[in-house]
Amino acid sequence: MDSKRAKIALGGGCHWCTEAVFQSLKGVIKVEQGYVASVEENSSFSEAVIVHFNTENIALKTLIEIHLHTHKSTSNHSMRSKYRSAVYVFSEEQKRVSEYIIKYFQKDFGHKLITKVYPFQSFKASREAIQNYYQKNPNKPFCKTFIDPKLKYLLQKFSYQVNKSKVSCIDTTIA
Repeated sequence: MDSKRAKIALGGGCHWCTEAVFQSLKGVIKVEQGYVASVEENSSFSEAVIVHFNTENIALKTLIEIHLHTHKSTSNHSMRSKYRSAVYVFSEEQKRVSEYIIKYFQKDFGHKLITKVYPFQSFKASREAIQNYYQKNPNKPFCKTFIDPKLKYLLQKFSYQVNKSKVSCIDTTIA
């Protein structure tokens, strides 16, 4: 991986949603959808994605900000073992920076962020049939109900960062 490329793993909600959000961003090279495990009490697999990105086109700060705003990052609901609200890091430096970024964005939320930073341990890819779910199935009821609102939010709040060709079935005139 050259110095302009980096990766971060993000979990919070359904990996179909998370995948669609990050696939639609400029500077994102690839999104791997699946399950991530960390260490110790977080060693079980939880739905997540690994986002590979070009640091010259999108900052880690922007990725984490978008992540915090596109899943229930303040809700400690009963499904948190399946949908851990997390940033999984690949280095101590990335851990330090990610923790700082989360603290920085706390001011934008009315409730305490529950999103934690964990060391990345392992990854299991989703089966091929459900990878790129939104890109393959944009008109499915799940996509219309859960993913479209997240993409509309992206277009409203982060339009400068959205690759509009990746969200072509969304009305881009709202951005």
